[in-house]
Amino acid sequence: MLLLALESSCDETAVAILSGEPGKPAEILASEIASQIELHRQYGGVVPEVASRNHSLHLRPLVEQALQHAGVSIRDIDAFAATSGPGLASSLLIGATAAKAMAAAAGKPFLAINHLEGHLLSPFVETGIVLPHLALIVSGGHTLLLDVAGPGRYSKLGGTRDDAAGEAFDKVAKMLGLPYPGGPEIERTAAGGNKQAFAFPRSMMKEPGFDFSFSGLKTAVLYTLSERNPDTGSARPEDLADLCASFQEAVIEVLVTKTLRAAKHAGRDLIALSGGVSLNKTLRAAFEVACRKEGIALATATPGLCTDNAAMIAFAALLRAFEGHASPLDADIDPNLPLVAAGNAS
Repeated sequence: MLLLALESSCDETAVAILSGEPGKPAEILASEIASQIELHRQYGGVVPEVASRNHSLHLRPLVEQALQHAGVSIRDIDAFAATSGPGLASSLLIGATAAKAMAAAAGKPFLAINHLEGHLLSPFVETGIVLPHLALIVSGGHTLLLDVAGPGRYSKLGGTRDDAAGEAFDKVAKMLGLPYPGGPEIERTAAGGNKQAFAFPRSMMKEPGFDFSFSGLKTAVLYTLSERNPDTGSARPEDLADLCASFQEAVIEVLVTKTLRAAKHAGRDLIALSGGVSLNKTLRAAFEVACRKEGIALATATPGLCTDNAAMIAFAALLRAFEGHASPLDADIDPNLPLVAAGNAS
């Protein structure tokens, strides 16, 4: 089966074409991404109107580029898919509408895919088989722990009660005067710092359950800046590396500890790590050490599948198409689309 997918949930315009058969690794024939980071950097974050306008500008050339790189024509595509949520409404509409139009014109099935499911399944694209596991999705907008029995069979164990981990990275980076996006900047700066220089809190570590909270940590950084530099409240150059390293270590310790605790609770011997924050090399190294110590296997997505991309959306769509699923062409987008219905959450 050949499937073309579009991803436009936020500020990345992406198109991918995958070839796949049930139970076999999917082949990524094309994966094209038009990044808007430079456009939004001047604003310190994503501006929805700017994002949607640029999705409209880039989408058609990216589709043509993907078809050319894959060596196929639009007539060869067996199904079309697009992200239907969660995300920015104006951005989601661009990709979903385009995919529906192509499906209708070709007389082929359309599949509406949850952006979070794309992340969730991304560590298994290369094998094509989604094994039972404990999943941590950690990105700019989401921090979720899920027990995964198989494709489409997910149970939420925990999530953030306030800021997502990636959101906390971006907000703290802004406090420190680092450019957007903040996550990579904090990781880069932290490499030269002492992670024990500042005793930042590890929120909710002793509470039962598997929820996260990063707003208190963010506030602790703000108070520390005020104490170290009362006149301006800005980071002193000599403190910057230590602040980044200490903040990053606090986030990582919470993520690793809670995830391993959830895996033991669910009886899973495999942890899958996905989402943009999972690109953080220090985070990955901490998970590798902790999982090795506990005898738990670790699965991670390749770097190109960690940040927003259409290949992960195409893979999720392929698995659903193999089971005979399709979405109606009048299926609406949902900016707040949950991955697990509230009644199924633990």
